[in-house]
Amino acid sequence: MNPATANIEEAILSAILAGRINPGTRLGEQKLADLFGVSRTRVREAMMRLETRGVVQVSARRGWFVVEPSADEAREAFQTRRVIETGLLQTLKEVPPDVVRSLKEHVAIEREAIETGDVSSRACLLGDFHIHLADALGNRLLTEIIRDLTARTTLISMLYQPTEKAEESSHDHEDIVAAMEAGDLALAARLMDEHIGKVEAGLDLTAKPDPLAALRELLSPSTFAGNAPSVPHVHAHTHSPSHERED
Repeated sequence: MNPATANIEEAILSAILAGRINPGTRLGEQKLADLFGVSRTRVREAMMRLETRGVVQVSARRGWFVVEPSADEAREAFQTRRVIETGLLQTLKEVPPDVVRSLKEHVAIEREAIETGDVSSRACLLGDFHIHLADALGNRLLTEIIRDLTARTTLISMLYQPTEKAEESSHDHEDIVAAMEAGDLALAARLMDEHIGKVEAGLDLTAKPDPLAALRELLSPSTFAGNAPSVPHVHAHTHSPSHERED
């Protein structure tokens, strides 16, 4: 793979995992080419690879966009994560002490971010736990798969998750690591299954994301001094995309 293409892929995927890019965000080829100092051909190559990974899609008239998963796609993504991540734990014979130590350190950093109110960091760290788990166990292919799935569920949470339960998620991670440290991998797998199930249950998949949320916020009267016309209210079951997630 061309290094420039890899850099573009990594930058976009990392921004999604950190909750800095919303679902439906347009990714202009020329702007990305200017930003990374590469040709539009290189950008297109990166976009095509991200498309195969289920992160972006292309519109013939409007170009490349970050995907906006449907409710059915959300259910499929969480089902896939439960199968893969619980299966990973079920197939382990033992967990090396250095892996346990690394995961405990990660959970400690999660807790610190939660306690200090570092919203951006905690959102990123909660998702990274699952990627870090696969990576610490030395399975490169599973790490890549879980990373892509986590990116998709991050976008799903932005669309369908009305509230954040960061502290509960971090406690779940702590319990999973404790079971691994105790050598009870069957319990660790069951806790992982329950954890991902709780995250999915916290989504409101009946909600219809508000396509005007960003514009509505920009044009709301509170952003202007003096008298300003009000922004029309859409009478629908909508909520603004959240920049946080629980993973």
